[in-house]
Amino acid sequence: MFETSREVEVTRVRAGVRDALRDHAATEEPMEVRIHGEPFAVIMRTPGRDHDLAAGFLLSEQVVRGPDEIGLIRHCAAPETPELKNVVDVTLQGKPAVERIRERRQVVTSSSCGLCGRVTLDSLHAQIPSLDDAWEVAGASVLAWPRRLREAQDAFERTGGMHAAGLFDASDTLVDVAEDVGRHNAVDKIVGRMLLLERLPLSSCGLAVSGRASFEIVQKALLARIPLVAAVSAPSTLAIELAEESGVTLLGFVRDGGYNIYSHPRRVVSV
Repeated sequence: MFETSREVEVTRVRAGVRDALRDHAATEEPMEVRIHGEPFAVIMRTPGRDHDLAAGFLLSEQVVRGPDEIGLIRHCAAPETPELKNVVDVTLQGKPAVERIRERRQVVTSSSCGLCGRVTLDSLHAQIPSLDDAWEVAGASVLAWPRRLREAQDAFERTGGMHAAGLFDASDTLVDVAEDVGRHNAVDKIVGRMLLLERLPLSSCGLAVSGRASFEIVQKALLARIPLVAAVSAPSTLAIELAEESGVTLLGFVRDGGYNIYSHPRRVVSV
């Protein structure tokens, strides 16, 4: 059984007065992703939904392109090897995926940054078609996403230390919520689950994230074909550039009754 939080001893200081008490902190542990038994990456994450995280991560790294290229995902832990509880092994199937992993093994040294530092925006565009759909969402619906996302954050309620991502469909239903100490991981968990459920592309869905919008988050949305990303905080310049050039609608500062639209405002309609 995984733990998303753990009890810790803290000394609370308020107005110069110290109190000893117990609190909950968000769990952070390394997860090693192996492919065909060989080490591929280490991801610092909150335990839970590890198979979803592995699948979403491999999609974002463009190792796999669809669920048919994933044969099996399994935890390596066994009664005789409990130390492997944070090791996940993925078996790929199909010649294209196997060839891709051979190429990736020549360049990957860290799992922390997705495509960052590996390819340019131009090469990303060459590999991934831009989004050009007619999907629209009401601005009033988007304004409610952060509140609805926050209400679904059980681990954040205990710890105050979790990022979250939420997937909303065309009927404005909150389809999935994921929490993690890493905001990119939360997105990977959602995309990975949808990948394994064979529900990609997500061309009639919007993605809400609890923090800022980085290049990596827009990139992950683009790979899953999500046309709109709404962040509670600010986007980075590279996130804006990627969103503009790839057809993703990017919103930031979705809070306090308003938002900023940084790219492709046509998808957000006022009603």
